[in-house]
Amino acid sequence: MNKKKQSEFSKSVRNIALEVVYEVLEKDAYTNIYLDKVLKDKNFPQSDKSLVTELVNGTVRMHKHLDWVLNLFLKAKINKQNPWFRNILRISVYQIIFMDKIPDYAVVDNAVKLTKKKTPGLTSVCNAVLRNILRNRGKLTYPLEKDEIKFLSTFYSHPEWIVELFIDEFGFENTIDILKYNNKPGTIVARNNCLKTTREKLVQELNNENFSAQISDVHPSAIKISKLKKPLNQSIIFNKGWFYVQNEASMLAGLILSPKKEDIIYDLCCGVGGKSTHIAELMGNIGLIYAYDIYEHKLKLLRKNCKRLDISIVKEYCQDIFKIDEANKADKILLDAPCSGLGVLNRRADSRWRKSIEEIKELNKLQKNLLNKASKLVKPGGVLVYSTCTINKSENECIVEDLIRNNEYYLEGFEENISFFPLDKTDRKASEKGMLTIIPGKYQTDGMFYARIRRRSV
Repeated sequence: MNKKKQSEFSKSVRNIALEVVYEVLEKDAYTNIYLDKVLKDKNFPQSDKSLVTELVNGTVRMHKHLDWVLNLFLKAKINKQNPWFRNILRISVYQIIFMDKIPDYAVVDNAVKLTKKKTPGLTSVCNAVLRNILRNRGKLTYPLEKDEIKFLSTFYSHPEWIVELFIDEFGFENTIDILKYNNKPGTIVARNNCLKTTREKLVQELNNENFSAQISDVHPSAIKISKLKKPLNQSIIFNKGWFYVQNEASMLAGLILSPKKEDIIYDLCCGVGGKSTHIAELMGNIGLIYAYDIYEHKLKLLRKNCKRLDISIVKEYCQDIFKIDEANKADKILLDAPCSGLGVLNRRADSRWRKSIEEIKELNKLQKNLLNKASKLVKPGGVLVYSTCTINKSENECIVEDLIRNNEYYLEGFEENISFFPLDKTDRKASEKGMLTIIPGKYQTDGMFYARIRRRSV
C-alpha cells in the first residue's frame, strides 16, 4: 500500500473502527447494530466499509487471544490500561497477527496517531509494544496444551465454559474444528426464490451486477455470494425478490417440515420470516401460513420480505404463543425455538461473550413449555418440527425426548426429505431416526438442530 495513498484505511476509517470496538468491548454495545449505525450514512467506498467490518468483527471475536498476546509484552496487564489505549492495541495486534491487508509500518503508524489523539502520554509505549510484538510474533507462546480447555479457550478466543461444553459433547478434535469455523467470517449464502426464477438464472444475473456468485453444492436452492461491490440490498434482483439471504442449514427446515399445497401451517417464533417465506415457496404460494412472533419490529420486516418475494399466503400475528387457541389446529407446525445460538457463533462477533450457562438453563424451561404448547396445536396425524440454531443436547434432544415420553407423539425420520445434503453415515442414521444435529462447519454450513415429530391419529 502506497504511503501517500492509504485510501483503504483513511483517518476517518481508523477512527470509526476504534469507536465501534470501544463501544462494544467497553460499553457493551452490540457489534452488528452499532456498526450498521455508524456506517449507514458514511460515504465510503464498499472496500473501506468491508475493511472496517472485518477489523471490528475480528478484534471483538478474537480479543481474548489478543489480550493474552498483549499481556506478554505489557508491564501492566491489559485490563489495567486506559480503555481507549487497550482497544487501540487490540485493533493493531489483530492486524499484525490475523490480517495481511495492512503493512506493518502502517499498523504501527496508525496506532501511534490514534494514541496521540486519545491518550497522548502513551504514544512511546504504543510504539514500543507493537514493534516488540512484530519482532517476536513468530515466538509467541500460549497456555500449555496439557490444559486443553484453557489453551483452546485462549488460542481460539472462546469462553472456557463453551469449550468445555463442546469437548464434552463432541470430543477434542471436533471441538477444534468448531472453534476454527466460529472464527471465520460468515459466508454469504442466498436462497433462490423458486416462485420467480431458477438458481442458474439468479447466479447469472448477480454476476452481471458485478457480484461473484456460484451455485452451492450443499443445497439445491442455495447459491454463495462473494466480492460485494455494493450492499446486497442494492442489487436490482434483490429488490425484484429473486433471493433471500439464508444459510443452507437453515434452509433444511422447510424441507423437513415437507408442506403441501393447501396445508395450514403454523410458524411459531417466526422472526423476520426466513423460514416462513421458504415454506410458502415450497407450497407454491398456495395454502395458509400463520406466522407468530411477540416482536412487532420483526413482523414488520416479515411483511416487507413477503412483499419483496411476492408471497401472499403468510398471515402474521403479534401474539404470545401460549395464548393461541388450541381449538384451532394446524396440519404442520414449525417451532424454531429461542435458543443460545451456539451453532451460529460465527455470525455475530460478540455473541460468544454474551452467553452463559445460566441463560441456557432459563432457555430450557421456555423451550420445554413452547414445545409442549406447539404439540397441542397440531392436528392428530399432523407434523411438528422443532428446530434451533444451537447444538447442545440440553436445548435439543433433551427437550424433544421430554415430549415424546407422552405416547401421543413419536419421532419420524426425514432422511429422504434432505437426501441431497452430504450427511456422513452417523448423521444420516440420526436423520432416519428423526433427530439431527448439524455441527458448525462440518458441511461448511452453520450449526442447526432438527427433530420431526408426528402426533398420532385419533
